[in-house]
Amino acid sequence: MKRAIFPGSFDPFTLGHHDIISRGVTLFDELIIAIGVNSSKKYMFTLEERKRFIEESFADNPKIKVVTYEGLTVDFCRENEVDFILRGLRNPADFEFEKAIAHTNRELSTIETVFLLTAASTSFISSSIVRDVIRNNGDYTKLVPESVRVKK
Repeated sequence: MKRAIFPGSFDPFTLGHHDIISRGVTLFDELIIAIGVNSSKKYMFTLEERKRFIEESFADNPKIKVVTYEGLTVDFCRENEVDFILRGLRNPADFEFEKAIAHTNRELSTIETVFLLTAASTSFISSSIVRDVIRNNGDYTKLVPESVRVKK
C-alpha cells in the first residue's frame, strides 16, 4: 500500500491545500492529512476547527484521513508506516525551503518527499495571506474552500 502524509498547520485550510490534496490523492492508496501541533505557535483557528475544515472538504473520499500529531514528521511516518511526504510548491522560495526539509528527512529516515506544483490559479494563496485578509475584514471567501467560509 502506498501511503503518504501531507503535513501542515492548515491555519486556515486554503484552496491551494485543497488543490494539492485533490491531485495528490490520485498518486497514493491513502493520503493522511496530518495537522502538526506546535505549542509555541499562536493559531487563528483551533485545532478542532482546522481538522473539521479538512474533514468536511473531503468527507466523500475514503482514501483521505485527517489526523493531528506532535513531534517530528519522520517519526509520525515511521509509527504509521508512511513512505512518502507530499508537499506543494508555489514558487522558487518554497522549493528552496522544502528541499532543505526533504534532505533532512531523507537523512533521518528512508522517507521520500514528492512535490507537486500548485495550480496557477492558487499559486498566490498562502495561509498567512488569508489570515491577514481575515484580520482586516477582507473578503477571504475566494481563497478558501466552502468549509472554511465561516468568519472567525
